[in-house]
Amino acid sequence: MKLNQQQKNRIQEEVKKILESRIESFPDVSSKNRNAPFHDAILECFKEQLKEFDIETPRLIAIASWMHGLSTSLGSGFENIAHILSGGYKRKFTGPFVLKIKRKQSIIIEEIIRKLKSAEIYPSVDNENAQIFKYSKSDKNIESLGFTADVFIEKKDEIIAIEMKSVRPNSGEGRGEKQKILYGKAALKLLYPDHKIKFFIGFPFDPTSNIPTGYNKKIFFNYLIEFKKFFAEDEVLIAGELWDYLSGSKDTMNQILQIIKETIKTINTKK
Repeated sequence: MKLNQQQKNRIQEEVKKILESRIESFPDVSSKNRNAPFHDAILECFKEQLKEFDIETPRLIAIASWMHGLSTSLGSGFENIAHILSGGYKRKFTGPFVLKIKRKQSIIIEEIIRKLKSAEIYPSVDNENAQIFKYSKSDKNIESLGFTADVFIEKKDEIIAIEMKSVRPNSGEGRGEKQKILYGKAALKLLYPDHKIKFFIGFPFDPTSNIPTGYNKKIFFNYLIEFKKFFAEDEVLIAGELWDYLSGSKDTMNQILQIIKETIKTINTKK
């Protein structure tokens, strides 16, 4: 099923916003006049590797900074496009809005994390849910860990939370992400006891794939340090799988890429 015209228009506006901000900030020739003695000194070690690019250090620094800004803009853009496709929105459960969980749930979560870390158990969404969703109403309420759902979707009988990751998680980050998600699921179950609770990590693309919309979870998990120790494949959505899940239809990522190409043509025509 194709995206409807309203979705296409909104995605196009999001792409325009990213492009216009990055076009204005692209480093011009004058950027190479900047002084960068420390970078020059360090990059001397990589002189052979950089020789084929034939680019002066200050210019290289300016473009690298610009690319970092582009990645940041894309990260926000991915979230906004996810909202357009799913009808969801960003929701923060931090500070004064932090949720409650049961004391026993917290004990179980910490035990799960400990066993995952030591490889005593393997990640399993069904097994973990069975443990953290079972609680006594008379048990003491305590504060949960704060968390943010980049995409929060509330349905009649289902709550879906997705944390979007546009960059490669750092070493050891898997443990913290898993802990946060378990606390998030437990807290959401208390808040929505009659709903099915789902919490995913979403990656907009798979950098290990040769196909733009493709993915291979086994290779991808090995690419992320210690990630497979904490996460099961069915709680991670990648590339085309993620975008199809958000839209509820097939071939969504290809359609998004096509919208980007068409938007670029429009902008280039106006120049």
